[in-house]
Order: sequence, then C-alpha cells, then structure tokens
Amino acid sequence: MDKLDSAIQTIHQMEDMAEENRFFCHIHPLAKVLVTLWYLVLVMSFDTYNLIGLAGMSLYLIILFVVGEVSVKTAFRRLRLLFFGIFLLGAANVIFDREVLFRLHGFAVTGGMLSMLSLFLKAGFAVLAAYLLMAGTTVNGMCHALRIMHVPGILVTLVLLIYRYLVLMLKEAARMRQAYLLRAPGQKGVQMRAWGSFAGQMLLRSMERAEQVFDSMTLRGFQGEFPFLKRRWRMRTSIVYAVSWGIALFVLRKFPIFYIAGGLL
Repeated sequence: MDKLDSAIQTIHQMEDMAEENRFFCHIHPLAKVLVTLWYLVLVMSFDTYNLIGLAGMSLYLIILFVVGEVSVKTAFRRLRLLFFGIFLLGAANVIFDREVLFRLHGFAVTGGMLSMLSLFLKAGFAVLAAYLLMAGTTVNGMCHALRIMHVPGILVTLVLLIYRYLVLMLKEAARMRQAYLLRAPGQKGVQMRAWGSFAGQMLLRSMERAEQVFDSMTLRGFQGEFPFLKRRWRMRTSIVYAVSWGIALFVLRKFPIFYIAGGLL
C-alpha cells in the first residue's frame, strides 16, 4: 500500500475508533482532556534521575489501554517514528554527560544514561497519553472541550480545519503523484529535480481548494467559529472519571507504586 493511502486509512481508522460505542465515548471530552493534561503535568514534574517513580506512572496508560480496548501493538507501530526520534534526542545525553553516578555489578552508570531513559519515558508517556486521548475522543469533542476551557475560537477553528482537510490534501498529493508516475513510467517516486515544481503545484491546488471550501462555508452561514453539536453525555460518570483519576494520579505521584511494592516485599 502506498504511504499516502496508508496515512489516509490511519486517519479514518482513528476517527472510527473514537466514534465506537465504548465506555470512553460516553464520557464528556472535557473530563478526558483535563485528566490527560493533569497526567502530563505530573509526568513532567519528576526529577531527571527518579526513574522508579516515573515508571510507576505507566499504570495510567496500562489501565486505559485495557479498559479502552486499544491495541498496544498498533499504537507502537503507528508511533514508531516518534519513538525513534525521541531515542535519538536522548542518546545525545550519553555522549555529553559522562559523569559516573554509581556502579551496578561493575558497570558504570553515567548521568547521561539516566537522563536518556528519563527523557524517553517522559516523552513516550506523553505521546501515548495523547494517542489514547485521540483514540477515545473525536476531534469535534476535543475542540468542544477546548472552547469550554476558553481557548481562543480562532485557534480551535484552525485545528479543526487542519484536521478535517488533511485527508483532502493527502488525496490531492496522491493524485499528483500518480499523474507524475504515469508520465514517467519505471521511476520509483518523484525525482529530486521535480520536487520544486511538485511542491509549487501542491501549494496552488491547496489555495484553490481553500477558496472553494471557504466560499462553501460562507454560503452555509459560517461566521468565524463552528457550532458544536450538543449530545447527551453521562455527566455523573464524567465527573467521577475526572475526580477519581485526578486523585489517583496525585497519589501515584506522591507515593510511587514501585516504592510501595518494594516496601511490602
């Protein structure tokens, strides 16, 4: 399958996953967004060398993967490039920070090694938390939650438009690529010398499509902000979800689960 077609299919699969009739789909998006932000704040608050406490925050992700019926294998496959980039960023710490902190069975553990693992865990947890939020919440729901949080309407509209018309742009790029390959049989992709004209044509087509979309939106009464359709949420369940996770994550931050398990053992 072509990479562009694969990207389009992934976007549709994420939308279908978020709209499935599961437990998380009935929770108000605001509750899920607030819990995710609270989780990110707590994860980033750990010290660089506190790997044991940081690893305990994975309990939140494990529970959401299980309860939300989200495939761990699919998540890591889709996010593998992000994880690889995070690993490369963290690997630089090993080179620049060579101070030996302690020795483990004769093996010298440096500050760069610990900071690399800390960076990888923090960034990895943040990426997975965002993925779980998208897997259980539609883009309309997240934008609705952002408006409730008084995020400027122009930013919310911009995010919604970029997401909604990303598929159109990918389809346009796929058509241009196929047209190019039909005129240049036997080639494996677009040659470097044609990248400039290809990008220029893509920009012109995008501007033309943007004008058509804006005219259609204006004719339908668009005045700068999308009205979000109201639906019936389980408010009691949403409040319990937000409060419970807020308290549980705070306790997990103050009393890491691995410390507690080690003390019991």
